[in-house]
Amino acid sequence: MPVVDVIAKKRDGCTLSREEIDFFVNGVTRGTLPDYQASALLMAIVLRGMTIEETSWLTDSMVNSGDRVDLSDIPGVKVGKHSTGGVGDKISIVLAPLAAACGVIMPKMSGRGLGHTGGTLDKLESIPGYRVDLRVDEFKAVLRDVGTSIIGQTASLAPADKKLYALRDVTATIGSIPLISASVMSKKLAEGSDVVVLDVKCGDGAFMKDEADAKALATAMVAIGTRAGVRTEALITDMDTPLGRAVGNAIEVVECIETLKGRGPDDVMAVVRRFASRVLVLAGREPNEAAALCRVENALASGKALETFGRMIERQGGNRAVVDNEGLLPSVRGREHCAAPRDGYVTQMRAEAIGLATNLLGAGRTKVGEPIDHAVGVVMLEKPGARVERGQPLIEIHHRDGRGVNAALALCSDAIAIGDEPPPTRAVVLGDVR
Repeated sequence: MPVVDVIAKKRDGCTLSREEIDFFVNGVTRGTLPDYQASALLMAIVLRGMTIEETSWLTDSMVNSGDRVDLSDIPGVKVGKHSTGGVGDKISIVLAPLAAACGVIMPKMSGRGLGHTGGTLDKLESIPGYRVDLRVDEFKAVLRDVGTSIIGQTASLAPADKKLYALRDVTATIGSIPLISASVMSKKLAEGSDVVVLDVKCGDGAFMKDEADAKALATAMVAIGTRAGVRTEALITDMDTPLGRAVGNAIEVVECIETLKGRGPDDVMAVVRRFASRVLVLAGREPNEAAALCRVENALASGKALETFGRMIERQGGNRAVVDNEGLLPSVRGREHCAAPRDGYVTQMRAEAIGLATNLLGAGRTKVGEPIDHAVGVVMLEKPGARVERGQPLIEIHHRDGRGVNAALALCSDAIAIGDEPPPTRAVVLGDVR
């Protein structure tokens, strides 16, 4: 079929057929469709949108562009999890071993950080020896033995997404709910889980800045998963302020270990408890969330969740002793502080600026493949709502030999707002879509 006719059809606001969408995705995957025509259709989708049926067809075609992981030989309900990304977002690293300690199989294929958001793989690679490049058979062996495994996405899963994302990144076509939904769900459906839970971040440090957009994205992804026969649910969670107190790589792993000991920051504990309780119900391990929460609390208090994390680390080549000796993780001596400019209440700590500051220190990357420094980062000594005095340290910067420290200090200073009254309390979990 003439691709120009497909482009014109979407340009004019018409609904594409399944065959037309398959033609587009196959052309991108095989390299037979020129980039300029693929980009034209992507822009038409951004401007004209897609129905949920079109988006589901696009997702399915992207899934079929590569391999699917078959987990059917592993007993039990497999629950996958995805976050749309945020600053200080360490939930997957805690949730996976916690769920496994409660008897849930949780396979997890994750990505790296880019821009102001941190990547799960980068954080885990701060653990000496930890491997994220397991083969699928190795991945499945860890799942059988431990109940969870967190690795990098294999190149054979949804290769169309990789090519389309590269085009979207350079053609201003990132910000489209149908395209974002298809990108996320094509990879999650190819991973082979029976159930998928989604963490849709909302706020200053998220891609979705307001609740309406976050709910629209969550609704689209849940609909796609449901149409594909995979039970899918989403929580919409706050990302106005970084999650937890640590933003970086190794320093976030330290916070994960503390959370698995049951003494993590309040916001991290709240999100983890909410997700873990729901996961146990969806996997059929408990009949309701109240019973599930009791089981979650027991796994934390007994040390079983932490022990499961140690086993996962060991099975993936890492030094499991880090769970008892955080000094084995990379660290730096350099410290600078960002102080309160006046007396009052902390009303804001804007997540995006703090994430960008962390990247300037070397903890993140602006280009795919750039090396990162696992030891550097930012620690928030106070969070919104705290009463502070002029000159009191609010943010501690961990730097290596002064790299990026002045620019990071300026960003962190701009991120902080002090007021005369405490800010309104903002819920950590803003809503759900089922």
